[in-house]
Amino acid sequence: MSAETRAGGGAPGYRVWAVPGIPEVQAGDDLVKVLAAAVMGEGLPGLADGDVLLVTSKIVSKAEGRIVRAGDREAAIDAETVRVVARRGTLRIVENRQGLVMAAAGVDASNTAAGTVLLLPEDPDASARVLREGLREALGVDVGVVVTDTSGRPWRSGLTDIAIGAAGVRVLDDLRGGVDAHGNPLSATVVATADELAAAGDLVKGKVSGLPVAVVRGLPHVVGEDGSGARAFVRSAADDMFRLGTSEAVREAVTLRRTVREFTDEPVDGAAVRRAVAAAITAPAPHHTTPWRFVLLESAEARVRLLDAMREAWIADLRGDGFSEESIAKRVRRGDVLRNAPYLVVPCLVMDGSHTYRDARRNASEREMFVVAAGAAVQNFLVALAGERLGSAWISSTMFCRDVVREVLALPEGWDPMGAVAVGHAAAPPRERPARVASSFISVR
Repeated sequence: MSAETRAGGGAPGYRVWAVPGIPEVQAGDDLVKVLAAAVMGEGLPGLADGDVLLVTSKIVSKAEGRIVRAGDREAAIDAETVRVVARRGTLRIVENRQGLVMAAAGVDASNTAAGTVLLLPEDPDASARVLREGLREALGVDVGVVVTDTSGRPWRSGLTDIAIGAAGVRVLDDLRGGVDAHGNPLSATVVATADELAAAGDLVKGKVSGLPVAVVRGLPHVVGEDGSGARAFVRSAADDMFRLGTSEAVREAVTLRRTVREFTDEPVDGAAVRRAVAAAITAPAPHHTTPWRFVLLESAEARVRLLDAMREAWIADLRGDGFSEESIAKRVRRGDVLRNAPYLVVPCLVMDGSHTYRDARRNASEREMFVVAAGAAVQNFLVALAGERLGSAWISSTMFCRDVVREVLALPEGWDPMGAVAVGHAAAPPRERPARVASSFISVR
């Protein structure tokens, strides 16, 4: 029974069974003929309109010749990998050429001859379409076809079958815009129907029982013309909140931090900035101190008042240096990145807890220690902003007029401004950073 029909007032239900009698599939075999003969075997219910055929990807791969000699399975994984998502020792979770995120790119060394590995079908959706059309022609039935593979899942232990290819199946059931049984609006509910079918079939196919095919009957509402295929399951990079593993995300976040000098008018979420501050203050610091303070300029009035005072101080310095008015105007325009940003942050260094020595050399080193700690906090802050999808630019200008900044912002005497950070949504992607070879910056003793 389908979830939409009830016989005699009974509860909705469906039936699922494994298909026995499928021989070892070889490269070049006509899989449609193999499946048609098996599903119509003696004692089986056969196939009917509205059934869903669940086919393990291994036999599809074998029929399509996706068997490769591989003394080194890692080399085969390399060839199928588009992007490494996470790595722990030899285990790799990667995005493969089909767009799927899987362990070992879906390369399988089980149920295949020694010295060979199985690759996933080149295009699982196309494979499903071929099987569906072939069964329609051979048996005269309109069925859905799902090509399945075994996969782990984020957040949960254990493996389950998922749909990697589909034809004639509504792979996703989008319930958004409807209401639940209590009348509450559904705003985020999209059911992974094809994955649920794959998992149901796996309960009867099993992993080692030699039953690579199953049939689901009683859910005709999930069968129909649907051109999206299982590719619809793959999230875009922009929508994937878990695109990387932990260590990979840390490395990417560091390189993602780029200087952004042009911003849109979109407001900045103050909560995101505060989360970035929370990351900033995990920086290392001397003598178990907390030498960082962050002044958040969230009002336009505060930003303009500070920047106007800083500009006047800068102009006075430049005139004292003998620069022409034209040259002064050109230099002052460099500060427009702060003036045009929708949000400013002034990180400050506080020397509370520092040690005092009898000589200038050690006192200078003591301050440098605290300055390094402040720099580490600023870097943490900028990286965390990038993780919040906020652009930033660290500008040193407040360090050249600390007294002015303290006066305008009414800061304590012991707070030393360490530049200013412009924050906002980038108006355009930052330019590519020139490649730097790490070995050029390393000296080994």
